[in-house]
Amino acid sequence: MPPSRRSRTRRRRNSRRGGASTSARPLPFAGPGERLWVLDVPYGTQVEGATWHPAVRMHLHVGRTLPAHLAPYAPGPHTLGRFLENQLNPDSPTPIPEPEEDFEPRLNQYEAADAIAERAAAGGRQFLLADEPGVGKTISAVLGASAVGDLRGAERVLVVADRPAAITIGHWCRTITALGDSGLEWVVITWDRLEKVAGYDWDVIIADEAHALRRTTTKRWKLWARISGHGVAHEKAPFVIVTTATPGHTPLELPYLAPAYAQVHGETMKEWTSVKQPAADFADALERHGIALEKGRYGATWTADATRRAEDLARVRGWLADARPTAMLHRAAPWGPVPISGMPVTLTPAERSAYEAEWGEFCREMDVARRGRNTAKGRAALLRFRQKAGLIRVDSTVAWIGQQVEAGRQVACSVEFVTTAADPIADRLRDAGLEVASIYGRDRFDVEAERLRFQRGEASVCVFTTVASISLHAGETLPGGERASTDPRVGVFHQARFSGIAGRQVTGRTHRDHQVSPWHIAYAQGTVEEQVSKVMVERIAAASDTVGGDTESLEDVAKLLGADWLPSASLTEGGA
Repeated sequence: MPPSRRSRTRRRRNSRRGGASTSARPLPFAGPGERLWVLDVPYGTQVEGATWHPAVRMHLHVGRTLPAHLAPYAPGPHTLGRFLENQLNPDSPTPIPEPEEDFEPRLNQYEAADAIAERAAAGGRQFLLADEPGVGKTISAVLGASAVGDLRGAERVLVVADRPAAITIGHWCRTITALGDSGLEWVVITWDRLEKVAGYDWDVIIADEAHALRRTTTKRWKLWARISGHGVAHEKAPFVIVTTATPGHTPLELPYLAPAYAQVHGETMKEWTSVKQPAADFADALERHGIALEKGRYGATWTADATRRAEDLARVRGWLADARPTAMLHRAAPWGPVPISGMPVTLTPAERSAYEAEWGEFCREMDVARRGRNTAKGRAALLRFRQKAGLIRVDSTVAWIGQQVEAGRQVACSVEFVTTAADPIADRLRDAGLEVASIYGRDRFDVEAERLRFQRGEASVCVFTTVASISLHAGETLPGGERASTDPRVGVFHQARFSGIAGRQVTGRTHRDHQVSPWHIAYAQGTVEEQVSKVMVERIAAASDTVGGDTESLEDVAKLLGADWLPSASLTEGGA
């Protein structure tokens, strides 16, 4: 059954609901009948009538109404700007949109919401929603958060989504609007804006694409730990709904699940984490509960024993799946796994000569870096080789894409680099007369407009760098009720993703919501790329395991490239 909707009248805020400390500079004075309007003006843009204010770290306008030329900058429902505006104008909040009467979630999404609510009702503090891409985690999470809010008398829900913000924030806000806010105050931000909400209290938090929290040495982690109450007692923490189809490569990459693990083991958070050394404490706790770890150059590593790894995966998954009520859901896509295969490219004599020259230079640089244990030099050499090797194959990728378009397909082309892959591929496709949607390069394109061009069939090709949080599948329901084109989608990795998590996320952009979309990994035949691609084709499915993907593929790739002496992050950073 769907969670009940409470009154749409906001509850009175109590004293603990205060916000972040403000700047010493006072807020502008609003006279009788006036209010403060928060405006989402792009960085570096000057607009008459909009003034940046450090207290809210956004632009403000004072007036009875918002002038027409400022209306495009008004924040939408459930955004950070709208939340801040309502905080500044408690007596005149902006009206809340009515839910869509004809919007009906699927049964499996109601079932997920029920499972989340049962966990919360039993005193749980965290739930892992790890369904496959396209199964419907967004709607499930919103329904679940509404149900938890109803149970716990919540007031505020924070949704932290992945980039690109121009797509993900709108997607979440439209979903919340369609379902109804259930009397809750919702705020949707991206991971890079955590600092803007760190001074507020949150009753329920949705952490979308939570694999973004795999590393505890980042500023993002510190802010997350503070906002989510990571280190506080179970009964004092907000309820967190974690959503990701690809939690981590190893159990060591799941520190964000420590609260759930501690709770199911009947332990305190002090036994699983600390502010000073969260990674080390988490590793100690895993080892204490039977996970086989070994000492590595850069800290604890997962055992290389394949049998123990399989046992570890079953054990870690069981901690949450076997809890009663369950603390996680993982449901496979009913349309089956993504069809994925290698796509060999035969190099011309000139291309092969160039490729072999780059390979030789890479091997020399890597050997020097290895002997000097210079990880920065090793990473730089690996990056340069991948960029140059991919550039050599641009013409082949362009020709293959052209053939697919001629056959009546729309093509999603995944790249990792802009200047040596995205730009030349897109430029040559346009030179060939094809329309290309571009989702790459920070602030170079309106990413949502570009996505919609592809979805409407106005562009036959989409070249993109992002690995998650965009939908490119056929027949999608677009904003306003329009339907995406039904032309079959096919995908190509111009470069093989070394991270199984990244690869799995990328294929989920088109292979979703009952749409089967085959993917291909391009490689230069008879080179190290061929060996790398074979490894990824064979093992990419392992990344869909809900408690840690098989890392053997990363190790195999590192050995092929002579980079096994580098930290594993050298192969996955910049991706997933």
